[in-house]
Amino acid sequence: MTNQYYEFFCPVKVIAGKAALEHIPYELTGLGAKRPMIITDKGVRAAGLLDPVIAACEESGLEIISIYDDVPPDSSTGVVKDIAGIYRHEKCDSLIAVGGGSAIDTAKAVNILVSEGGDNIAEYSGAGIIKHPLKPFLVVPTTAGTGSEVTSVAVITDTAKSVKLPFTSSFLLPNAAVIDPRMTLTLPPHITAATAMDAMTHATEAFTCMAKNPLSDAYATAAIKKISTSLLKVMDNPKDSDNRLELAQASTMAGIAFSNSMVGLVHALGHATGAICHLPHGLCMSLYLPYVLEYNLETIRAPLGELLLYLEGPEVYAATPASRRAEGSISALRKLRDELFKRCKLPRTLKEAGSVEEHQLDTIAELAMDDGSMMFNPKEVTLEDARAVLKKAWA
Repeated sequence: MTNQYYEFFCPVKVIAGKAALEHIPYELTGLGAKRPMIITDKGVRAAGLLDPVIAACEESGLEIISIYDDVPPDSSTGVVKDIAGIYRHEKCDSLIAVGGGSAIDTAKAVNILVSEGGDNIAEYSGAGIIKHPLKPFLVVPTTAGTGSEVTSVAVITDTAKSVKLPFTSSFLLPNAAVIDPRMTLTLPPHITAATAMDAMTHATEAFTCMAKNPLSDAYATAAIKKISTSLLKVMDNPKDSDNRLELAQASTMAGIAFSNSMVGLVHALGHATGAICHLPHGLCMSLYLPYVLEYNLETIRAPLGELLLYLEGPEVYAATPASRRAEGSISALRKLRDELFKRCKLPRTLKEAGSVEEHQLDTIAELAMDDGSMMFNPKEVTLEDARAVLKKAWA
């Protein structure tokens, strides 16, 4: 399953730790930026998470020119156009995204418009359209999950046509990702759980899919070990900033892993379920992960077995016969999901999720078949196979 040829690319500077935010002004001025705009959402602002970012900038004499705090959970082309208009009107020269996947994707898209010109972001959709570096751009993630701060992809909804527009370019990568445990301390339990399982899925799929490689493997296994060690500690003690930082770093490492090795069937099913039933992405990842690993089992037995070391530690790994380790990894993930269900009711089946009707499963399966992630799943998937996995995930 080793690839003879692979590419690995991650030019994003990572600034991490307990005083990471205080480095933002130094980073921006080093990029020649003097008039930053912050892009965030109402929840982040209400939680007081902008305060330390603004304070860090003001202490260094860097004035935040504009704050846009109305990014919706599913960002749209209209929002992107509005923000670009404000950016130009206020003569801003750089962007700071503070938030989860949606705020980060929105900022990536805004950066395309303010750098390349025009009002219609749809013109830049697809891969390879953008040919030049964009404006200085920093990302401060407030969830430990999406890994969007180190991926070259953004997804924006075209509300008029009700389709999701994908954007792919290495120029979408921010100049730096600022990972500070203060930003995730107030994350509610169910979001902490769902976003950590999103990262766990990124890392697990990265390690078991077709395009795995030695560099992505190193990031993936390290991320899995951090999440296995820290997630339940954070669930039981939400203000534990050491383990919050571990989860945040794991999310970034999982992001680096999957953006350099791709993902598979979990993501294909998750994207389709999100589109049809509007379930949050992280929740879908957590829900489908064990069912897909069982489907792929015979194809991924060796790498999945290796993951037992990172999921359960050396004693369990050594005590498990090699032929049972892959099943052991799936059991470990199921056990983690059970613990999360106990603590915050994170659904383990589509039935528990509640917003999916059984008659929608066929539609989800059909939509998943068209997803780009399907190509990298280690085992061929037919429509019948996808339906079968969904039926297992139902109850």
